Amino acid sequence: MSKRDYYEVLGVSRDTSDRDIKKAYRRMAMKFHPDRNPGDAEAEDKFKEVNEAYEVLSDAQKKAAYDQYGHAGVEQGAGGFGGGGFDGSFSDIFGDVFGDIFGGAGGGGRRRSSVQRGADLRYNLDLSLEEAVRGVEKTIKVPTLVPCDTCDGSGAKPGTSAKTCGTCGGHGQVRMQQGFFSVQQTCPTCRGEGKVISDPCGSCRGHGRVEKVKTLSVKIPPGVDTGDRIRLSGEGEAGSHGGPAGDLYVQVNVLQHPIFERDGRNLYCEVPISFVDAALGGELEVPTLDGRVKLRVPAETQTGKLFRLRNKGVSPVRGGPTGDLLVRVVVETPVNLTSRQKELLKEFQETADEGHKHSPKKSSFFDSVKQFFEDMT
Repeated sequence: MSKRDYYEVLGVSRDTSDRDIKKAYRRMAMKFHPDRNPGDAEAEDKFKEVNEAYEVLSDAQKKAAYDQYGHAGVEQGAGGFGGGGFDGSFSDIFGDVFGDIFGGAGGGGRRRSSVQRGADLRYNLDLSLEEAVRGVEKTIKVPTLVPCDTCDGSGAKPGTSAKTCGTCGGHGQVRMQQGFFSVQQTCPTCRGEGKVISDPCGSCRGHGRVEKVKTLSVKIPPGVDTGDRIRLSGEGEAGSHGGPAGDLYVQVNVLQHPIFERDGRNLYCEVPISFVDAALGGELEVPTLDGRVKLRVPAETQTGKLFRLRNKGVSPVRGGPTGDLLVRVVVETPVNLTSRQKELLKEFQETADEGHKHSPKKSSFFDSVKQFFEDMT
């Protein structure tokens, strides 16, 4: 009986990558494996076919010969594939496929190192706008794990040491065999470390690390903003069994300011002015982060006008020119008027309504409204 195309057997195309070929083989082998299909002769035949196809397509030389000459190119060098013989060596192939999952190949695997880097930590730090713009040095307290002083981080009671695990012989892994199926698993006794502590340290209970609140000094550079992170190398959790410590990341959050609003390198603020100052013009005192400055407001200033004060903003932490302070003036309506003040305003209103030349925006607006309704009719 003629053999099926190996690519067809695995359900892949000829330009499929080696990684995807392995994935396809794993999927097909799991589907037709004899352990999953006991007594099913057809499934066993398909498993042999899948096994044969993968052995050729996973080997660069055999695959090249097969691509050029077909089955004839691998008949002599394929280890008896021509007769369809099955040698039962499924564990070697499954070790290769599942090596990434179970920590090693079919030949025995590698012991996982017990020395591991400590975890990174994050600390949220609130800053005022002034602190963020000018820079500041802050003292923070961080709960973390540090090496145990009693056992020097070994986890074993002083004067003793960890022993080689008797279950896995120090490999950190054990082989599980079920019929033809064989995989590597983490040793349940030592949890993959290859050693066990029979007499643990009383201070850390064998963990090698203890909880502690560390007090650190953090220098905040000028110009930071919400979302910026400052990395303190080696100030995270201590590593296990002498491993290097992780890092501490200080996450900056700038609190809302009662006067200023920040947008990147620029600052914004609103300054109320009387309608008299807006109409006649005048000089205002405007707050900045460096103190008060004088701002000249021209006559006939409208509410919402922006005035730019150069270089009164923020110097970005990553460099670049200093931003500006943008002052938005808001004309304030007077309240708690006396009778005399009300009379004066009525007199002003009577004179201002003549010709509508004192309120061009008002006049223009109502002209547009009038035209709108006329167009509707």
